Parts: sequence; C-alpha cells; structure tokens
Amino acid sequence: MTASDWDGRVVPYPADRARRYRASGEWSDAPISARLHESALRHGDRPALITAEGTLSYRELDERTDRIAAALGGLGLRRLDPVLFQATNRTATVLAWYGCLKAGLVPVATLAQHRMHEIGHISRKVGAVAHLVEAGLGFDLVEFARHAADGHPTLRTVLTVGAAASGTHRIEDLGADIDPAEARAFVESVEAVTDPQDVAVFQLSGGTTGVPKVIPRIHAEYWNNALLYAQALGWDAGTRLAHLIPIIHNAGISCALHGAHSVGAALVLATPDHVAAFALMAEHGVTDVLIGHGHYQAVRSAEFDPVLRTLRGTMLSGAKVPAELFRRVDDGGTRWAGQMFGMSEGMFLVGRSGDPESVRRTTVGTPIAPSDEVRILEPGTETEVPDGTVGELCCRGPYTIPGYFDAPEHNATAFTSDGFYRTGDLAAVHVVDGKRHVSIEGRIKDLINRGGEKVNAEEVEVLLMKHPEVAVASVVAMPDARLGEKACAFLVSATGTTLTMPEVQQHLDALGVAKFKWPERLVWVPELPKTNVGKIDKKRLRADAAAPLAAETTPQGAGA
Repeated sequence: MTASDWDGRVVPYPADRARRYRASGEWSDAPISARLHESALRHGDRPALITAEGTLSYRELDERTDRIAAALGGLGLRRLDPVLFQATNRTATVLAWYGCLKAGLVPVATLAQHRMHEIGHISRKVGAVAHLVEAGLGFDLVEFARHAADGHPTLRTVLTVGAAASGTHRIEDLGADIDPAEARAFVESVEAVTDPQDVAVFQLSGGTTGVPKVIPRIHAEYWNNALLYAQALGWDAGTRLAHLIPIIHNAGISCALHGAHSVGAALVLATPDHVAAFALMAEHGVTDVLIGHGHYQAVRSAEFDPVLRTLRGTMLSGAKVPAELFRRVDDGGTRWAGQMFGMSEGMFLVGRSGDPESVRRTTVGTPIAPSDEVRILEPGTETEVPDGTVGELCCRGPYTIPGYFDAPEHNATAFTSDGFYRTGDLAAVHVVDGKRHVSIEGRIKDLINRGGEKVNAEEVEVLLMKHPEVAVASVVAMPDARLGEKACAFLVSATGTTLTMPEVQQHLDALGVAKFKWPERLVWVPELPKTNVGKIDKKRLRADAAAPLAAETTPQGAGA
C-alpha cells in the first residue's frame, strides 16, 4: 500500500486552507508517533496509562510501543497498510494502537460489536491487510477474523490482544526480544518518509445510508485535534482523566487517549461497567471525566460518590442534560461541568469552565480551534439563518474532513459548495458576552443515538426488508432512560404473518449485523402513515414509539 493507491479516493484539503492551518500552528509537520515520543521525553516517569491491569509510565509506553512497531514491520506489514481494530478497553489495545501508528500502519476504528455486515464491507473498502481482535470474549472474534480473511483480497494477518490464540500474533508478546535502540531507529525511519497529509487513521461515521462511511484523518491534524480539546478544558500534566466508553472510537482517541497524552496527563482507562469503572476512578483520584448519555443514570448512583472527592471537571455528551444531573457534577465551586458535541468527521464544541453556568447547562459551547467555522443554514440550502434561529449545523476547519473516503456521490451532498460539512444536526447560535455558543436542537439525519453509537435507520430498514415476511419497514428512535434512544421498527407484513422478536433477531444475526443495531421493539401495523406528499410520516411514528403500544412485540435479549 502506498499513498498513491489512495489518489482520488482521499479528498485533500484545499491548498489555501492547508497553508493557513500550517501557518496558524493548528497543523503539525510531525507524525502522530513523533508527538507521542515528544510527550514521553517530557514526562518520562509520570503515569501515562492506568487500567485495572496496572500502570504504564510515559517512558514505558513509548519504549514498549517502539518494540511492537518494529515487530509489526518484521511481520511484513508495511507503511499505510490498514489494520482493523476490534478490541475493548485494555492496556494491550492502547499498545496496539500506538504500535501500529509507529509502524506507519493505519488503524481502522471498527467496534468489537461489528460483524460481517460491517467488517466485510469496510475491510474491502480500505484494503485492510491485518485484523486486530480481542481473544477470550463471549463472541469468538479470533474465529471471526479467520472467517473474514477467507477469500479476502488483502487481509492476511491476524493480531490479537488478550488470551493467546493459535495462528495469530499476540500484541503483548511482540517485540520483547528487540533492542530498544533498534526499535527506535525503525520508528524514526518510518517517520522520515511520512507526509503530514498522509492518512493516519480511518474512523467511521454513523452514516445516513448503507453501512458506515469511512473517515480519513491525517497526521497534520489528528493529534492537534486532541491537543486543542485538552487545552480548551485546561488539562495539564497533573490531570487524571477517566474514560469509560470504547477507546477505539473517535471520542475515545481524541477526547481521551491522544487528548491526555498530548499534555502529559494520565489516562485512567476504565470499562463501561460503571461499578468497576467508578471504583478504579476513585482509587486513582480522577480529576476529569467524559460522561456519555449511557452513564447519566449511573452518575446519580451512590457508587459515584467517592469519585466526587477529587473530581474537578466533567464533560457531558449525547443528550440534553437534566438539571439534577448537572448539579450532581457542578457544585459552583471546586467542581464544574460543561457539555460537548463532537463527531468523527471533525468539529468539536465544548463548554469551558469560565463560561456562565447557565450557558454550560444549556449549550454545547464553542469550537476548540481558532480557525473553526460554524454556520447555521436553512436545511437543504446554503442560506444562513439569523442567530437564535434553528437550522442545520455546518462546519469547516483544520480538523474537519473535506470529504469521506472513496465516496464522491455522497460527498456531493454532504458538503456545501464552499466545503462546509453538513452535520445533519439541528442547532442554533446564542451570543453571550460576545461569544457564539451553540445549542443542539435535534437532527435531520435519520439516526438513532443508542448510548453514543449511531444507528442508521435506513440501513436497518433495508436489512429487515430482506426477510420475505416483511413488506415494508420503518425504523425510528424511541426514548430510553439509560441509553437515550433505542430502535423501534414499524413493520408491514408481506403475507399476513407477523414475526416474533427472536425470529427477527435470528434474521439479522444471519446477515451478520452488529447487535447494537437490532430493533428493540417491533410494531406490526396494516400500513404506515404517510405525509401529505406521500412519504412515510416518521414524525408520527416517533410519537407513537414514545408511548406503549398494544401491538408491540417485547424484545428478548437485543442490544450490544
């Protein structure tokens, strides 16, 4: 794989904007691996990573990942080879991430919950050469990786973290016999030929049609995206940051892993199990945390009380924040809270500690980079609406992509004529003390936000209608106290026979669809309501889904 293999499939930043971002310092000429090494030289013996498995200092993290990088090169993996990641929050996952970056490989941030429907498409789209999976989980990802490689044109190497597995290369074992100086020389040789505008990472979108779109993030901006976020929140080497949601996700990388390490902070990497996570956070004196909507209720529990003793800053994300939750983490004194809004495509908006409490409670704040540009447009047009008016949030800036990977048709509608990304979210600007704060007011895109994971309604509808008993399917969000939203499927039978929830789940499982996309309520109806122009009336369906329905089928074990 070479950079030229992606010519025409990676949309470059316009030359004038690239020059401006370099001149402002918002872009860097150094690869991500070099930025980590710089942090390691500055912070040496300070803790870099804390998990339930133990602690790594910056020096240990740097040296260990140098050796892994050299070992990956020894396996025949070459610069710009894409590597699929399917692993949970553990020390070896972080080692694998940085090891791949140091070897010049391109991590592809898939989820451990993804199955063949997603992995089969994405792996071929990017030409994945290696597949890193976690061994020892309930679902056998090692066997899944072997199956994914059968007949695959490029996929040839299986890497693992966790338990040993035959015929694979375990990250924890790689490079142990390589001299540190030799490993460092290998990493520097890769960095010497890395262009700042080379793809560093492939992230994935929630998507609006079909399987997730591929998002190329480049060396020039990706680490700086995280640095700008950390600086906006006032982090430094004394910060102890906790993260609970999946680390191999843009929020996990930018708001946690790279964010912490860009300023010498310690990352306390927990798991979504809030009881274990809160205990780990309390044990290590966490000062800052990002809480997604899936943990809003858990923060109200007594298990969170010990965390409050050292907590200073809390970012809340994913849904409107109830007043009592905000007060739980913002006492008007030693603890403050704000909201954030971000996306794998780029733009981050955050509330800052110096903002008025009322602004932090009701908006997602302001952009993190000086060159970030925000426009609120009348949906479907390029006409700006006045401040205070709800419209589509559109953005452009030094870390917001200029285009999806290998998606020219989609890019034609996903961006304005002058390069602003259409987020599909409804928002409004509120000017307070001369600053333009943004509030999120809903969405245009037909997505369901299930605990932070975006489920594309149209994708699920198409999959449901592959069953011969389903004539028409319409999938909408229904409220959920823990996760924010879940998927409700309204179905019209093709023959008069209605499927049970287990039968629908069996159908989706056979198609290789990730479980978090499965609908968790089925409602069989004679026909779907229509608008006055003949389209399915999803507004009415959402209202119906919010209330208990006699015709529904109760889910049995759906979800992630």
